[in-house]
Amino acid sequence: MISACTPTIRRLTLAVGLFGAFCGASAADDGRAAKDGAVKDGAVGGGEIKGVVELFTSQGCSSCPPADAALKKLVDEGEVVALAYHVDYWNYLGWADTLASKENTERQYAYARMLGRYGVYTPQAILNGRDHANGADLPAIRNRLALMDEKGKGLLVPVDASIGGDEISIKVGAGKGRANVVVVYFDRARVVKVEKGENSGKEIAYWHAVRDIQTIGMWEGKPAEFTLPASVLIEGQGNSGCAVLLQSMKDKETPGAIIGAATVLAGPQGKL
Repeated sequence: MISACTPTIRRLTLAVGLFGAFCGASAADDGRAAKDGAVKDGAVGGGEIKGVVELFTSQGCSSCPPADAALKKLVDEGEVVALAYHVDYWNYLGWADTLASKENTERQYAYARMLGRYGVYTPQAILNGRDHANGADLPAIRNRLALMDEKGKGLLVPVDASIGGDEISIKVGAGKGRANVVVVYFDRARVVKVEKGENSGKEIAYWHAVRDIQTIGMWEGKPAEFTLPASVLIEGQGNSGCAVLLQSMKDKETPGAIIGAATVLAGPQGKL
């Protein structure tokens, strides 16, 4: 049985939408490749995206490293949009997560509200904004995504995102319903040496760590296009990227199902 860390903390005010700037800095050099694999510039395999996996993790949680490694596998396979949200509620254990933000924690609590849960845990993987699983349990993650797809709860609306010149072009196809167009900015790879807490002494590789999230517009069921300046991606040494999520809202503060998604990487490699 895969263990998970569950905090006993006060209920946070739920908020979704335009999140604040990333809090914290990496303890590793931007250009440094993770020990278990280099940052790749090539495109992901030619198949369509099968789902979105949002991992809520923490450097201070002893149960999280296997989930962080599992996320790396999903990133390498390229069949899902994989994102890591580092939360801050384990910081009291003695190590302040260098990639965490209160906005990431608020997003996890918003999902708890959507799922009808009273608490949160790490490592938790939110799947297509509809369900959750232990973030280290890859078979469960894959099976639930496949089941969603079979039941028509997968990524039904085509989303394409690419870098051209000084612009990021986002194209959303036709479909049913309405949704927010959400852009999630992330660092492709970080290696952090944890010096205190439950993972003290470990050097851990983190992939697609979220540093900001922003709603850039609305989709009303008809084909739509959006443009962002390419400068929103901090290119560094090719270490940044963003995911575009087409996400419905349960209410103005609570996220719902993700019905389309795409990923873009900074640098000459373009689309992931």
